[in-house]
Amino acid sequence: MVVASHHLCYILLVGRSTLLPNPNSTFVTEFLFEGFSSFGWQHRLVFFVVFLTLYLLTLSGNMIIVTIIHLDRHLHTPMYFFLSMLSLSETCYTVAIIPRMLAGLLDPHQPIAIQGCATQLFFYLTFGINNCFLLMTMGYDRYVAICNPLRYSVIMGKTACVQLASGSLGISLVMAIVQVTSVFGLPFCDVFVISHFFCDVRPLLKLACTDTTVNEIINFVVSVCVLVLPMGLVFISYVLIISTILKIASAEGRKKAFATCASHLTVVIIHYGCASIIYLKPKSQSSLGQDRLISVTYTVITPLLNPVVYSLRNKEVRDALCRAIGQKPLSP
Repeated sequence: MVVASHHLCYILLVGRSTLLPNPNSTFVTEFLFEGFSSFGWQHRLVFFVVFLTLYLLTLSGNMIIVTIIHLDRHLHTPMYFFLSMLSLSETCYTVAIIPRMLAGLLDPHQPIAIQGCATQLFFYLTFGINNCFLLMTMGYDRYVAICNPLRYSVIMGKTACVQLASGSLGISLVMAIVQVTSVFGLPFCDVFVISHFFCDVRPLLKLACTDTTVNEIINFVVSVCVLVLPMGLVFISYVLIISTILKIASAEGRKKAFATCASHLTVVIIHYGCASIIYLKPKSQSSLGQDRLISVTYTVITPLLNPVVYSLRNKEVRDALCRAIGQKPLSP
């Protein structure tokens, strides 16, 4: 009788659960995010205002980039086509994460159904992986433009650009499905608090009540395919690009060639750098608190860098923006 009462109390504490055939465990149907719940409401309110501001700036910045590229015929080139695709992908990526995070800052005790968690993870992975491959594609575009300029219009035709963008999204969808199926094929028992502010692979694997070795291997293989391979190809592209630029006779020509790559290279370093720290470091060195801090960087701050870097450092985008608002293009 005492045991039964104790077990009933435990179920009431866990709530949000239904019994498995094993009477000593419960099957979790909802999760809670630990998120920023350790902070007082004053700190959470400050975070809410800061993150909401950054989120609105990201949405408006990316939408301005997409609109300007669509309307200005001077920007109807492969480089800006891929930039508009990246801006759209970044927008979807932030929409998948930040609104829920903002709601959690106001009320840290909002549960998320396991189906909702799987949906969030799917869209987060899809657009996060898509960003990685789009950045790689943009690196290839810069390589062709600088190292093989005479054939640029042939190699990077409209059909090729659409195929590259579609291929990037297709690969992302497949990898996201593999990851989500792998994670949510596991049983989650008793513990339902996710030590993060959104549904991510590693925090979810820590909650599974079975051996996750195979799932961790799948996660590592996907991470290598998404981060190491694109990073390697981008690195090779820039080695060839820099060697070609250094052969340009005029200083003005070298400066112009470097300028077309600077914005892309800045975004690449920050994007791949933050993601690599999270997903490629050994499990033994994984700190959930540190991971959360870095996650804030690449889910809130990094998406904002795309429109900021490309608008402030890119003269063609600045000139197009000036034309759109009826002003003369800025002088160099």
